[in-house]
Parts: sequence; structure tokens; C-alpha cells
Amino acid sequence: MTPLLAVLLLYALVLVAIGAWMGRRVTASSSFFVSDRTLSTGMLFSTLLAANIGSAATVGATSLAYREGAAAWWWSGSAGIGSFVLAFVVGPRMWQFAKTHNLMTVGDFLAHCYGTRVRLIGASVIWLGSFAILAGQLIGAGEVLAAAGNLSRPAGCFLATLVMAAYFGIGGLRSAVPVNVVQLMIKLVGFAVAAPIALAAVHGLDAAMALHPAPHQFWTSREPLGGWTALFLLGPAFAFSPGLLQKVYGARDATVVRRGVGLNAVGLMAFAVFPVLLGFAARAMFPTLERADQALPLLMTRALPFWISALALAAVFSAEMSAGDAVVFMLSTSGARDFYRGVLRPLASDREVLRAARALAVAACAVGFGLTFVSKSVLDSLSVFYGVIGATLSAPILGALFFRANAGAAMASMIIGVTAWAAAQYLGLDWLRVATGIHWLNPAFLGLITNLAAYLLVALASGRTRTPPRRSQR
Repeated sequence: MTPLLAVLLLYALVLVAIGAWMGRRVTASSSFFVSDRTLSTGMLFSTLLAANIGSAATVGATSLAYREGAAAWWWSGSAGIGSFVLAFVVGPRMWQFAKTHNLMTVGDFLAHCYGTRVRLIGASVIWLGSFAILAGQLIGAGEVLAAAGNLSRPAGCFLATLVMAAYFGIGGLRSAVPVNVVQLMIKLVGFAVAAPIALAAVHGLDAAMALHPAPHQFWTSREPLGGWTALFLLGPAFAFSPGLLQKVYGARDATVVRRGVGLNAVGLMAFAVFPVLLGFAARAMFPTLERADQALPLLMTRALPFWISALALAAVFSAEMSAGDAVVFMLSTSGARDFYRGVLRPLASDREVLRAARALAVAACAVGFGLTFVSKSVLDSLSVFYGVIGATLSAPILGALFFRANAGAAMASMIIGVTAWAAAQYLGLDWLRVATGIHWLNPAFLGLITNLAAYLLVALASGRTRTPPRRSQR
């Protein structure tokens, strides 16, 4: 075992201990699902930003900057823009609705507004996409542990899976929030320290940019995940993600939602600079990497002094763990409420629902680990989830909150939106780009626009109306 790996494993044990201590008294599903709606502004900000700065924002964005330069800013920058929508448009109304009707998941919201069939369709699609993002987080964590300990990527992914299952499965959101606070502090300090030292190792930013093939490229990118068009993929995903919305449910009041989520948005846009700087440094130091996902872990292990390297790797590891536990949170709670209690056992007791959520958390980790063997890269895995969210949930949530809650419109928008996204994602869009002349057209945009259009057309045609929930006055 290398010294770097020993430090990371010790840090992982600390995270597990914190999660176990905070979750030891969780005996009710309200604590596991929404932390009894007690989150303050600082706690909500910490758990959201910790979840949002994951493998995509660190390993993935750095690999994108390694290939495409400054255009990689738009990965976390777009997430920040979407988070502003969550903070001031969607989040406060969703919190008020959840508080009034004692909702604990986005599936509960869909069932209340549209009925059980829509709930099951939404939950099923979200589940399939969520396993892809979980695999992406575990790949990122596996790359870190592999680089630190000279391990294979599968071995690193397996260790990361064990840590995540241990600290989250005990207490759910009640355990995850304090762990996320620690992880956030480590990752912000780690990246703030690592970036200038890594650039100094390659003789400064100007020297690194001089060796990059696309040093000043910002607005556009050769890849669909870079440049301003990333807004179509990441904006809706961060405004309507079930995992983020459920953390919003845990806020103390609507004012906490606006402040906590808004600060998270600012934090994401500021953090987006660090992967760009580290990508430039990695390109200068390792110009011919076989896998771009190796850029950040190799930079952290070979360009920094030992203790700075340990801090930086702990920061990256924290990023993957905190984002991964947000996905496990979404899968376990949705599974327990939407499928177990919603379909299999409608009369299940609260204790049985809690037991099911814990079991599903462990099962989700196991499935996510299995998918690491078939996923190509961090960004490939995560783009599937983000595309599914925008193509599935955008219209039903906006429709219920601000327009007409119509079950037929919700079902049509989900089915048509995700079908359009999947066709574009797996069959290609070259013919449509040529036909329309819109060269930036991507699957995320097509899924989003068809999702919104289908809902609007069906809702207007049927004319059925339900009054949207009132704005919170708190």
C-alpha cells in the first residue's frame, strides 16, 4: 500500500465514522428522506454544492479542458445557471408544495399532481438514468484511488463503492449532510491550493496555454459537452434533478431554499475555473495521455508535493463520493416510496419503508459498481443521466407549478421527450443538423424541446386545469 493510498483510506474511514455517528438514531423515514425538514441555509448550501461538485465537475471537466481548453468552463458554469432557476423559480414553490402535502420524493409530487401511472413512468426513467451517473462517480473515484495506490481501476471503484454504501446506508440524508460539509471543505481547500502549484510546475498559465491546441476556445467546442451548448444538457438537469429537489424538500423554509441554492449556484460558477486551469497544466505535463480521464489524478500524484498531493486527491475523492451519495439517495428513497410502498406494499409501515430504503442504497451501489465495467468515461456516463432528466421531468414539473397539471400531457411529454433524446443520442443527429442548418443541435436540446412542446400541445388540447400551488410567503 502506498502512503497516498493509506492517507485516502484513513480519510474514507473518517467519513464512514461521521456518517455512522450521525445516522445511529435514524429510526423514521422522514429523517432518512428529508432530514425532518431542518436544513439551514449553510447546511443546504453545503450538501448541494458537495453533491454538484462531483466526478463530472472535477475528473470529467479537467479531461474536457485537457482536450478543449477554456470551453470546459461551461460544464460547471451551466450547472450554476440551472441552479439559479432552481433557487428562484422552481425550488421555493416545490418546497411549499412538499411541505403542505408532506411529500418526500419527486415521485410523490408526480403522483399528487398527475396520478400513479405518471409517477411510475417518471420514476422508471429516472432510475435507469441514475445508474449511469452513479457509475460515472464511481469511475472518477476509482481513477483517484488507482492513481494513488497503483491499483487497477476496478479495484479503485470497488473500494469507493464500499465507502459510499457504508456511510450513506446508515442514515440517508441525516448522515450525508454532515459528511458532505466535511467533503466540501476538503475539496474547496484542495483545489484552491492545487491549481496554482500545478501551474507553477509547468512554468505558469501562459506557458501551459502555449502548449495547448485550443488555448482561447471558450464559447464553442469540437465536443458537444463543451461550450455554451452544454446549457441544454446541464441547465435543465440541475433545475429539475430529483436528487437536488429532494434535498430542497429538507430545507427549513422557502427563504433557506432561495439562499442555500443560490449560493450553491454562485459556488458552481466560481469553481468551474479550477478544472480549466488544471486541464491546461495536465496538457502541458502529459501531452499524450491514452485516457483523458487520467489527467487530473496523474497531475495530483506527480506534480505536487506529498501532503499537497494527499490533500488534492482527498478533495477529488470527496467530490466523487458526495456526488455519488446524492445519486444513491435518489435511488434508495425513490425505490422505497415510488416502487416498494407505491406498488408492492401500499400498507407498509414507516419502519419497513426505512428498511427498504437502506437495502436499496446498498443494492444501488452494487449495480453502479457493475456498470463501471461497461461505461467508457466519466462524462459519457453522466451525460446520459443529465439528458434523461431534461427530456423527462422539465415539462411535468413546470406544468404542475405554473400552468396546467394534466396527466395526459405529462405522460406524452415524458414518452416523447425521452424517445427523441434516445434516438438522437444513439442514432445520431448529422442529418438533422444538415437539414436545419443548426450545427450546434444536440440530443439534450432535442429531448428538452420535444418534452416541453408535447406537454404544451396536449395540455392546451385537453383544456383540463389544476390551480398551481401558491407561492410561499415565508
